[in-house]
Amino acid sequence: MMSLVTTKGMLLDARKRGYAVGAFNANNLEMAQGIVMAAEKENAPVIVQVSQGGAEHGGLEEMAAIIRSLAAKASVPVALHLDHGVDFVYNIRCLRAGFTSLMYDGSKLEFAENVRITREVVKAAHAVGVPVEAELGRVPKDPTGITLEDLKEYMTKPEEAVAFVEQTNVDSLAIAVGNMHKMKIKEAKIDIERIKAIRERVAVPLVLHGASGVPDEAVVAAIQAGICKINVHTQLNKSFTEGIHEVFNADPKTVDVRKYLGKAREALMEEVRAKIRLFGASGKAPGVPEVPVEPEAYIQQDIVE
Repeated sequence: MMSLVTTKGMLLDARKRGYAVGAFNANNLEMAQGIVMAAEKENAPVIVQVSQGGAEHGGLEEMAAIIRSLAAKASVPVALHLDHGVDFVYNIRCLRAGFTSLMYDGSKLEFAENVRITREVVKAAHAVGVPVEAELGRVPKDPTGITLEDLKEYMTKPEEAVAFVEQTNVDSLAIAVGNMHKMKIKEAKIDIERIKAIRERVAVPLVLHGASGVPDEAVVAAIQAGICKINVHTQLNKSFTEGIHEVFNADPKTVDVRKYLGKAREALMEEVRAKIRLFGASGKAPGVPEVPVEPEAYIQQDIVE
């Protein structure tokens, strides 16, 4: 059995062995179950993440308890990650709730303010051995009306990435390279050369958000260029909902929630399995070093690295 672990060892291993860990959003019990089930079938490390919106829907402590209980019984490494925590206080709430990885998203702020708050989150999280992801550049939340010129303005600048990592001591960095959130069609244009340029300049693992809208070939190229963690949410919601539709299309009078939620969980699980294979993470669980949430382990991992 694998206990709940941090993302520290996962992402360092992904960077070393040239794959990406899938980070999948869960909004309820069945989604969390489907994600962990998929990871076990693929023998892959997995990050189950909860956004602030997802926590507001399912309850912060409740979602944390669900995922922690699934991780306690899982045969693969499982991390519980906060996705897009937009303020210091919420990150601390997640830390108290037992999250083993945090994200502070200050991408809408000026560089100096993003650095300041990220540094404070890092300081608090590192005190108990929890790694922190931050975002530099801006990944649009809604693709509607976004032009190519807009995207170029949003993209992460390699020289700023260097300064940001040095000043914050952050553990991983989400970058903007043409990716967008909430895309239902795979048509995002990813700047692979920008990923390479950032990877050459910073040592921390790089993260790609908004992967639902990225073509498969671009995902593979992004991993080869240096991406170590890939976030997927919209496509999971789509698969989950399609599973429910399938049941109601066959029997519109269905009232047994186990039937349609069970089908939705199965559909999501297969989607996650496909993503894990695409990311090159299948079979990688045995080589992932466990980094539990305790300061001593965190320090030892830093020394080894």
